Amino acid sequence: MTIAVEDGIPARLEGKYKAMAVCWVLGFGSLISWNSMLTIGDYYNNLFKKYHPTRALTLVYQPFALGTMAILAYHESKINTRKRNLAGYILFFASTLALLLLDLATSGKGGLGPFLGICVFVALFGVADAHVQGGIVGDLSFMCPEFMQSFFAGLAASGALTSALRLITKAAFEKSDNGLRKGVMLFLAICTFFEFLCILLYAFFFPKLPIVKYFRSKAASEGSKTVSADLAAAGIQTKAGQVEDVAKRQERLSNKQLFFQNIDYALDLFLIYVLTLSIFPGFLYENTGEHQLGEWYALVLIASYNVWDLIARYIPLVECLKIESRKGLMIAILSRFLLVPAFYFTAKYGDQGWMIMLTSFLGLTNGYLTVCVMTVAPKGYKGPEQNALGNILVLCLLGGIFAGVALDWLWLIGKKDGF
Repeated sequence: MTIAVEDGIPARLEGKYKAMAVCWVLGFGSLISWNSMLTIGDYYNNLFKKYHPTRALTLVYQPFALGTMAILAYHESKINTRKRNLAGYILFFASTLALLLLDLATSGKGGLGPFLGICVFVALFGVADAHVQGGIVGDLSFMCPEFMQSFFAGLAASGALTSALRLITKAAFEKSDNGLRKGVMLFLAICTFFEFLCILLYAFFFPKLPIVKYFRSKAASEGSKTVSADLAAAGIQTKAGQVEDVAKRQERLSNKQLFFQNIDYALDLFLIYVLTLSIFPGFLYENTGEHQLGEWYALVLIASYNVWDLIARYIPLVECLKIESRKGLMIAILSRFLLVPAFYFTAKYGDQGWMIMLTSFLGLTNGYLTVCVMTVAPKGYKGPEQNALGNILVLCLLGGIFAGVALDWLWLIGKKDGF
C-alpha cells in the first residue's frame, strides 16, 4: 500500500479522533508508573521514614531519565522510533510488575535492602521515560497539534486518575488490617495493566490508522529515517536508498541549529519544570505542617495539583485562550516564580484552604504553559526537524525536572533550620 503525499491533510483520511484517543492513553501510560510512586508516597513515607522517599526516589529517577534522554536525542535521526517506544513501554510494564512482586516478596517490610530495590526499579522508570517521552513527542511533532495536546493531556491524566484511585483505595482499606499496603498493591496491579495496554495499542492499533500512516509517509518523503519500521507495521514499504536520496536533497537543520533557533522554547520548558518540581511533590508531603485533614492532607494537595494540571491541558484547544507569542510565553513563565514566596509564607502562616488554592494554581499553570510551548514550537519545520526538535524540548523539560528536584531539597534544609 502507498499513500500520496500532499501539502494539506486529505479530507478522506480517517482516524483523527481515534488517534487522539490512543495518544491520550499513550500519554497516560508514559507517566502512570512514575505517578504511582508519587501518589503512594504516604505508604513509602511510613515504610522508609529516615530515607525521605518522596524526595530521594525523585532524585534517583531524574538522572537516569535525563542521561538516557541526552543520548537518545543526540542519536535521534538514526534510531528506530518503533523499537524505541516499544522498549520504553515494555520496560515500564516490567518495572511496575517488579515493584509489585518486590512488595509481595518482602511482605511490605522496610529496611535498606527493599528501599534499594525500589530505587533500582525507579531508575528503570527513568530510562523508560526517556525512551517513550522523547520518542512519542518526536513522532507526534510532525502530526496534528491535537495529537500532541492529547498526549500531554494523558500525561496529566495519569496524575489526576492515580490521585483519585489512591484516595479511593485508601478509603476502602483504611479500617482493614494492613489496609494501606493492600491499597497500594491493588494500585500497582492496575498500573501494570495500563502499561500492558499501551504496548498493545502502540504496536498493533496506532500505526494502522489512516491519518497516522499519512503523516508518517509525509515525514518519510521529507527524508525521515525513523518512521520506516512503523510504516512497515502498517503495510507500507519504503526503500532505504530512496529515503537516503530524499534526505540528501532536503538537508535538515542540525540539532545545534534547531536548539539555537528555539532556545527560548527550550528555556521556557526548563523554567516551567524547575519551579514545579522544586515544590511538587516533596514540599507538599513534608513542609506543610499539621492540619485538620491529617494524613489525608498531602493526598488532597497532590490530587488538587493533578486535577488542575489535567484541566489546563485542554484550555489551549480554544484558540483564543492559547498563548502563541514567544514573548508572552516567557513573561507568563517568569511570573510563576512569584509562587516560591507565596508557598513559603502560606506554609508558615496560612491555612489549608490557601495551600490547596496555591497548589491548584501551580498545576493549572504547569499544564497550560507546557501544552502551549509543545504545540507551537514545531510549526514551520520539516518532519525530520520536527522530530529532532521534539526530542530537544523533552531533554530540556527533563533537565528542568532534574534541577527542580535538586532545589526541592532546599525546603528540607530550611525546615531543619527552623522553617
